[in-house]
Amino acid sequence: MNSRVRPPAVAGLFYPGDATELRDAVSAYLAQAAIVAGPTPKALIVPHAGYIYSGAIAAAAYSQVAPLRRQIRRIVLIGPSHRVYLRGMAVPAAEIFQTPLGAIPIDRELKARVLADEQVVESDAPHASEHSLEVQLPFLQMLFDDFTLLPIALGSTAPPTVAGALAAVWGDEQTLLLVSSDLSHYLPYDQARAIDSETSAAIQRNDPTLTGEQACGCIGINGLSILARQRGAQIQEIARCNSGDTAGDRDRVVGYGAFGFHESVHESGPGTTL
Repeated sequence: MNSRVRPPAVAGLFYPGDATELRDAVSAYLAQAAIVAGPTPKALIVPHAGYIYSGAIAAAAYSQVAPLRRQIRRIVLIGPSHRVYLRGMAVPAAEIFQTPLGAIPIDRELKARVLADEQVVESDAPHASEHSLEVQLPFLQMLFDDFTLLPIALGSTAPPTVAGALAAVWGDEQTLLLVSSDLSHYLPYDQARAIDSETSAAIQRNDPTLTGEQACGCIGINGLSILARQRGAQIQEIARCNSGDTAGDRDRVVGYGAFGFHESVHESGPGTTL
């Protein structure tokens, strides 16, 4: 394997491994996504399950930034490390992330900026098999013409540290930030809906105290919530459902939510609960 390239790890598992099938699937999800009235988000919280489970909710988030196709040139993507224990945060040594749709270059300047923080290490190990970041990439490749990527795997670290890392790469209108997280895990359908509703309310009031039982990417969400407080911003729900609404049974479901980070908010309609 070329050490410069991080190849896809979950193509054919979490999403189609064939490029044509993948384009068709992502296009269909985006075409079906409703546009929520309001300003274009600066950052998004997006789910990371297999597309048959959470693809519609991910598309609901991404449809909000679709008008920025020619504007976005840098994307910062953070998500939890599911398979490798990690203290702090990790950026890859690899210079390219590959999917069936092609290669995405790693942003060297943004990478150097976050590596100035002693809590950030350079390591390919947390990224090699991580799905929480990879499943976002085909959506990004379909939405944006030409961009660089900074993927950050999150381990055991404090949310204020994450907020500081995000602030360091916040950038201008050409930069988009993404926090990858699912909501509750393996609860009965009605219980999951109730808990996810409470979690959504906490996210929307910029509460930086979510736990792993509420969201597997809680550290990233909490970091974004701290930054929202610092910047006088608001996080709003775009859409929410669980696997019992999409492609699973209702005995043990996983929750999915899409949220947008707005620095200037005017009156807009509520998100959609499927």
